[in-house]
Amino acid sequence: MNVVVFGASGYSGSNIVSDLLTRGIEVVGVARDTAKIPAGATAVAGDVTDAAFVARTVEGADVIVSALPTAAPSGEGVDLPASLEELVEGARRSGARLGVVGGAGSLLVADGGPKLVDTPSFPDAVKPIAQEHDRALDYLRTVEDVDWFYLSPAASYGSFNPGERRGAYRTSGDLLLTDAEGNSEISGVDYATAFVDEIVNPEHHRERFSVAY
Repeated sequence: MNVVVFGASGYSGSNIVSDLLTRGIEVVGVARDTAKIPAGATAVAGDVTDAAFVARTVEGADVIVSALPTAAPSGEGVDLPASLEELVEGARRSGARLGVVGGAGSLLVADGGPKLVDTPSFPDAVKPIAQEHDRALDYLRTVEDVDWFYLSPAASYGSFNPGERRGAYRTSGDLLLTDAEGNSEISGVDYATAFVDEIVNPEHHRERFSVAY
């Protein structure tokens, strides 16, 4: 299996690359700055907005992974839905599956809503990021000719709360998962495990699912 990871130097991307490598999977890691791509991957510097570069890089890939950042809140960089359009086109041409690192803000806190991002306690500073991830998911749901999946993490996921490996996780659909104390958490390494488990044993096709403890 050959997997190409865009955003391989970031928090989610680097954990996913590391997990893939431990399973003996061939990995091409793509980033603007390749210095932080885990050793063992074939590191490639490039820009996701360069259609010719994307086409060359994903040729022969079995799976394409988007671990790309949002342009929000700084307004710098590429809007995530626009980035995904390039990767979707690359998947169409190569016949690869597309896996997307998603956000938690669009998850429902109860059956019927509201979304987490629309609850009073959701931090205003993070809303633009959550909303961009939400628009990316809306875009993917219009794509019917590529086999994609979108994995939303727990609410308290990120480099600010890296956690430790537990070697176990639960999955859900559009509903936010919480533990007995009401916490919604997943470590970076266990999120990566869930993501790569889906790559190795596909169960979700053209849909979002979520993961937490």
